[in-house]
Amino acid sequence: MGKKQVRQVRQQMRKVQPKAAASNAQGATRRQRERFVQAGGMLQGYSPDYVIRIGYIAIAVAVVCVLIIAACLIFLPGIYGWPDAVAAAVAWVFPIALLASFVAPGFRLALKDRKAEPRLVQGQLVGASSVSTSVGLGMLMVQTRGGVEQFLVPPARLKQVPGNQVNVVLTVTPHLHHVKSLGVMGQRMVGRVEPPVPPVMRRLQLVPLMTPLALALGAVVGDDGVALIPLSPSAIHAVVAVLVGAILAGAVYGVSFVLQRRWMEQVQALVPKT
Repeated sequence: MGKKQVRQVRQQMRKVQPKAAASNAQGATRRQRERFVQAGGMLQGYSPDYVIRIGYIAIAVAVVCVLIIAACLIFLPGIYGWPDAVAAAVAWVFPIALLASFVAPGFRLALKDRKAEPRLVQGQLVGASSVSTSVGLGMLMVQTRGGVEQFLVPPARLKQVPGNQVNVVLTVTPHLHHVKSLGVMGQRMVGRVEPPVPPVMRRLQLVPLMTPLALALGAVVGDDGVALIPLSPSAIHAVVAVLVGAILAGAVYGVSFVLQRRWMEQVQALVPKT
């Protein structure tokens, strides 16, 4: 009986271990997403003034969407009925939600960085590249006391970075991690050679920008396009309009996900294997 119990315990352990590993992986992914949002999301690395300008533009776009919602609720009920008017107005809530989720975290951090003192980072240069997944920003890797840190840097500041290992000094804003200045300590013995940027990398940079725009456009065109077609009964017509908008937005998201995954595989294939 003792041997049977031992075998049963081992079998149970084998069954439980993969679940624990999966839960740990999910927890790590969730923490990475939280850190990404806390650092400004897609606006991480950009200057606070630039992010604030984007925030003001987003607020203006949100105000326009609110005005369109009000116009739909005022003028459309007399023509199409209240169900269709509400369905047409609901579509314009989606762009506001997208702007709030993508721009608001970075805008809030940019306001803090405007008044905060930048922190000083010093370490040994590990690597540099004039291109990254963020449009208009390169990447710099520095070995500090806490480990290897990555920074998004404007390509103009990377021109002074050599190809040999030297010490670098950066001033970085505490929230958006924008590199305000970059200094090189030591002799610049080897020039840094920049390989040509593959076209797939350029396409990958546009995914975070084009996906929200395409999602909002798909939802608005699908919803309002069907809602403004004179059909009856009005209630069923409104439900169909909302469903069409949701289906179009889902299709756009699916295509974007597939393209991003394919392009990421192509980028990883370009990395030399050791």
